[in-house]
Amino acid sequence: MTALVRLRLDIGYDGTDFAGWARQPGQRTVQGVIEDALGRLLRLDPPPMLTVAGRTDAGVHARGQVAHVVVPAAAYATINGTMPRRLAGLLPPDVRVWRVSVAPEGFDARFSALSRRYVYRVCDDPVGVDPLRRHDVLWWPRPLNLDRMNMAARLLVGEHDFAAYCRKREGATTIRELLRFEWTREAPRLAAATVKADAFCHSMVRALVGALLVVGDGRREVDWPAQVLTAGVRDSAVNVAPAHGLTLEEIEYPTEETLLAQRAQETRRVRTLAPQPEH
Repeated sequence: MTALVRLRLDIGYDGTDFAGWARQPGQRTVQGVIEDALGRLLRLDPPPMLTVAGRTDAGVHARGQVAHVVVPAAAYATINGTMPRRLAGLLPPDVRVWRVSVAPEGFDARFSALSRRYVYRVCDDPVGVDPLRRHDVLWWPRPLNLDRMNMAARLLVGEHDFAAYCRKREGATTIRELLRFEWTREAPRLAAATVKADAFCHSMVRALVGALLVVGDGRREVDWPAQVLTAGVRDSAVNVAPAHGLTLEEIEYPTEETLLAQRAQETRRVRTLAPQPEH
């Protein structure tokens, strides 16, 4: 039998010209571009398949994406230590594999992750966004009150059923634990939402941001996003924020190797909310 090795890849990309992460026929995707480069570098046909920590939609960027791939140990041995540099010569300039390392025992890029941290950036300068940041910052033509937005955000933190902020997928749970939701100013007219959770369902971050933007500009009350959450159904008044303002910044994993497989097993369970006490 062929000996195999599991590799961890740390990845960054500008999502502007990609149709998202996941490989799709006839579309330019991050997964497809990297897998094809790996196939050429390792001389594997078909190319190896990546498992990613979090699939990103078309237009979403990443600085801290993580994936794993299983390849023949003999193929990896021939280029050990030079893989990122060699991949740089095969990859287009809008995607980079920063690091490649042998994954520790039990590591799974998707299921071993403890959390994902995204940042959504918004410019509320009435003149418009810096032209050099137009691909990763949303322009919002109304001034934003971050105090109001943070008050609203705190009401959403915790474990909830986020069905009202997710695109429902058959057989998938929408229960998630939102660990952090906070707005800060990175510059005088540049607001940034840090959104961290154990995992996210489809379009969740951008829907949460969309709900908070109309609180920040005064068109909705502070408690409105929490009321939408409690209702548990998609609200047509919640506009999903455009993809280009969103960047995946970090995936967090257990620091001890012995906990990686345990975390992967826990993540695979179907989550339910604990019953609330009767009053």
